[in-house]
Amino acid sequence: MPSYQAPLRDFRFVMDEVLDYPRHYAQLPQAEEVTPDVVSAILEEGARFTREVLLPLNRTGDEQGCRLEGGEVLTPSGFKEAYAQYVEGGWPSLSGDTAYHGQGLPTSLGMMLSEMVCSSNLAWGMYPGLSQGAADALRHHGSDEQKAQYLTKLNDGTWTGSMCLTEPQCGTDLGLIKTRARPDEAGGYLITGTKIFISAGEHDLAENIVHLVLAKLPDAPEGTKGISLFVVPKYLPDAEGEAGERNAVSCGALEHKMGIHGNATCVMNFDGARGYLVGEPHKGLACMFTMMNVARIGVGIQGLGLMEVSFQNALAYARDRLQMRALSGAQEADKPADPIISHPDVRRMLLTQKALAEGGRMLVLHAAQLADRVECVTSDAEREAAETELGLLTPIVKAFLTEVGFEATNEGVQVFGGHGYIREWGMEQYVRDARITRLYEGTTGIQALDLLGRKVLMSQGEALKPFTKQIHKFCQAHEGDAAMEEFVTPLAKLNAEWGEITMAVGMKAMQDREEVGAASVDYLMYSGYVTLAFFWARAAQAAHQALAGNPDDAAFYRAKLDTARFYYQRLLPRTRAHAEMIRAGGESLMAMQAEDFGHGFAI
Repeated sequence: MPSYQAPLRDFRFVMDEVLDYPRHYAQLPQAEEVTPDVVSAILEEGARFTREVLLPLNRTGDEQGCRLEGGEVLTPSGFKEAYAQYVEGGWPSLSGDTAYHGQGLPTSLGMMLSEMVCSSNLAWGMYPGLSQGAADALRHHGSDEQKAQYLTKLNDGTWTGSMCLTEPQCGTDLGLIKTRARPDEAGGYLITGTKIFISAGEHDLAENIVHLVLAKLPDAPEGTKGISLFVVPKYLPDAEGEAGERNAVSCGALEHKMGIHGNATCVMNFDGARGYLVGEPHKGLACMFTMMNVARIGVGIQGLGLMEVSFQNALAYARDRLQMRALSGAQEADKPADPIISHPDVRRMLLTQKALAEGGRMLVLHAAQLADRVECVTSDAEREAAETELGLLTPIVKAFLTEVGFEATNEGVQVFGGHGYIREWGMEQYVRDARITRLYEGTTGIQALDLLGRKVLMSQGEALKPFTKQIHKFCQAHEGDAAMEEFVTPLAKLNAEWGEITMAVGMKAMQDREEVGAASVDYLMYSGYVTLAFFWARAAQAAHQALAGNPDDAAFYRAKLDTARFYYQRLLPRTRAHAEMIRAGGESLMAMQAEDFGHGFAI
């Protein structure tokens, strides 16, 4: 069975030496409650819980999966007990509003815990993960009565949440939804329709499930402008606010999936189920985007968590597995062969995993700081700046980290060779689990269109400029620093090219809108590699600074510099291919007629 140790040393490096979390927390209203000792205690206890409670259930969940019996979904052995421990430990309420049974700690702490959960047991972690998104949507858009009723229960973990968007005839194009909401005499609505691919839509972990459902009112305009959001509980609250009468919502089937077997992915039937409007009529998509954006960052963290655990196990195997002699001569002459970590190609795979995981962690923890600022700062200008940057980075976090996360888990299998393909080692599960992360909460293509089309081009580049300005200032600050030249010189060139490419795509798009779609995925991947290069340059600067003080753990900082150099020399050059494909435009993509794609099938 795979092992996992939360990378607490790396967390502390990123938090304390790269992103200056102590200063960040000191500026938040919760400053007195997020002292270094408190943060350390939370991370250490999270590491223990995920290692001792969740990790042993990961393979169980994969092998057993969920079962639908008599309309009820039974989760794998141990899942329900683990969730009870999670609730008892106060984890669901960590970042919740104190007015509704929350602890009021910064959002970033919950995101750090999320990485550990995703590394140890992704399928289990999706149950509380969906609840967090539902709580955020209700906190921002629910009425006072809805917050008191539902947010309190979501924060203390006794109830969980789900997000019901997709229908058989529509996925991303939500304007096509057919679910209807008809006003009833009691002041609520009766919801009728079918939703598919609903993660955590039905299960036995909690007393109740709070579904957030997109539906259309009888007078709804066509398309996405006619979507409203409703809260539809599995059990209707009774007079005391507890789970009472069963609502007319049920799980009709479980999807049979490639991975994440321990999470229930449900077909949900709403047969005149009672629901309550959240926010204004026909404004539901804006409300749901609050939940979707939380979920998108959460999926990016899933990619990061799987990279980390795959790397840890590939590294352990590479140190122990003996195969052939190193090309330069025997490394361990007393053994019949050398450990495979001696071989350059194995090192390439391991360093790819390490560089992407550690770079991804810096990106996620930077996004977490932005999320804290969005929630806590009092200055409108500061909050708007944080929202703009977080909006820019969200599709990169989601899509880039899941794309390279799938690559990294594949490399983990490759390090094991044939043993990686065998289920008993556990590595192939990470590949299967990682595959969905590129799909749900918006595919890579959808995230790319959001980044390039909606965030960058629709703002005429204004959303991108503050971030590229940060990179420019960093490069300027270290200009002439011999130790940093290997990082800042290529970074500065790429940062300038990023703006040039953006302008070139924008000019083409003015003549042909298809150019946006043709360039978008390569643009997102280019943006992701440059973004991680920025954070790796910052990590290199912090490592140089630490080594100047002759620290006891100098090997840690030397490894940081080695990994940064690997990233710049072996991964960052991928931007060249993406840049060329962006410049190639859409002509070769759009020239062929649709009916001509199948030529060659028949003899």
